[in-house]
Amino acid sequence: MQWTIESKPTPYPDALLAMQQRAAAIRAGSASELVWLLEHPACFTAGTSAKAADLFNPQQFPVYDAGRGGQYTYHGPGQRVAYVLLDLQTRQIDIRNYVCMLERWLIQTLAEFGVSGFCRDGRIGVWVDTPGGEAKIAALGIRVSRGVAFHGISLNVNPDLTHFSGIVPCGLQDYGVTSLAALGQNVSLAAVDQALQKHFAAIF
Repeated sequence: MQWTIESKPTPYPDALLAMQQRAAAIRAGSASELVWLLEHPACFTAGTSAKAADLFNPQQFPVYDAGRGGQYTYHGPGQRVAYVLLDLQTRQIDIRNYVCMLERWLIQTLAEFGVSGFCRDGRIGVWVDTPGGEAKIAALGIRVSRGVAFHGISLNVNPDLTHFSGIVPCGLQDYGVTSLAALGQNVSLAAVDQALQKHFAAIF
């Protein structure tokens, strides 16, 4: 298992191509599994279930077809994206269990910073209670090709939350989004990375 942490924002198209190539190499047995931690410049990505009506984009951020499951998602500075490239076939993990493992990974990571995350039936991702009601703090979207999973999760550390107003995040109009910073937890990406690595080892 390889871990890679990028020091600069990675353009989304570059990351997508690199993931596709690495997934093919894992499938062929010529590369190890990978967890890739990064940020993207501000953009929106469309999953395979994205609805045109859910994209407003007043800031005119670029919009990319992600090829993963799910709907529209925002990526940008201050958000930790973790692309997880795993051989589910060799590990004998089915997709439903894999999604639950990713959610558990996020919940345990949030607990490191005193934040209680939880899941809700019918709402993929991780949620927290806020004074305004339940809000999403982390999203996930995956693709599995010939037994190898790629794409992964995004955790809002301290992004500009106003940027989410350009979409209906994940198609859920009645819920807000939040971040660790908005919850009063001003932690660094490096601290989040350490927590992600710690809990990944325990779950996977």
